[in-house]
Amino acid sequence: MTFDDPSFAMDRIKAEIADSFDEELEMEIDEDRLETMLADMEEHPDREQLERRTYFRELFRLQHELIRLQDWVVHKGLKVVVLFEGRDSAGKGGAIKRITQRLNPRVCRVAALPAPNERERTQWYFQRYAAHLPAAGEIVLFDRSWYNRAGVERVMGFCSEEDVEEFFRSVPEFERMLVRSGIILVKYWFSITDEEQQFRFAMRIHDPLKQWKLSPMDVESRRRWEDYTRAKETMLEHTHIPEAPWWVVEAVDKKRARLNCIAHLLEQIPYEDVPKAPVVLPDRVRNADYIRHPVPDDMIVPDRY
Repeated sequence: MTFDDPSFAMDRIKAEIADSFDEELEMEIDEDRLETMLADMEEHPDREQLERRTYFRELFRLQHELIRLQDWVVHKGLKVVVLFEGRDSAGKGGAIKRITQRLNPRVCRVAALPAPNERERTQWYFQRYAAHLPAAGEIVLFDRSWYNRAGVERVMGFCSEEDVEEFFRSVPEFERMLVRSGIILVKYWFSITDEEQQFRFAMRIHDPLKQWKLSPMDVESRRRWEDYTRAKETMLEHTHIPEAPWWVVEAVDKKRARLNCIAHLLEQIPYEDVPKAPVVLPDRVRNADYIRHPVPDDMIVPDRY
């Protein structure tokens, strides 16, 4: 069966839609309901259901581990930076969302910078990224990063070849400086095939809820697939350094990519349980003269559901 086979295409479309529904389910799952849901899936033990059952179980387990990692980062005052790079629609955002889903946003935050403004274009190239680096006890996930210069900026002609050459001279030293300063730096490249990107773009075109993800720049990137490939290969060649190596995530299968990425990230930072004092709720103070006043009807949100 090939990508052009109508039955294969329909299966892929169904799987893509199911993935969107699963995203909503993931936020609703708690430990008790997970077991109930998995038991329901047992009644339909086809291949897709088995894969979904494994996915939900493993995602939930890994997210528990991410919470332990988060506690350790705070406890030890670690500074963690994770870069997510890859072609448009490669699944970077989906992986980031699963990492941050259950974490404290005051500890783990996402940096997704827009195109530089006029003032920023005159700054040292790394300056606007440096402003988002973590303090002690923080994790920052970069949804695209300073590697824009080696990718979209180079391919789309937003910088000169001299700029790119200077970037390749500077970035290894910049990253070594970050690591020497105590930052834990992890770099991921999400890899998909030409056919898979074509499919994901087509799904975005026909899904009103996802059309916002498809910018004119994304559309142009389809035409320049080979240019992006050459740029990626050059980037990896110049910036895969011992202090901050690249890790390639095979991302054609979204669910496996997310699980593999999270599991690998957890292995990069040795962590342990953090001792915590038990939480005891105090008795509520009750005063005889306290009267709770009713909320005016015109302030209440209408009960439509």
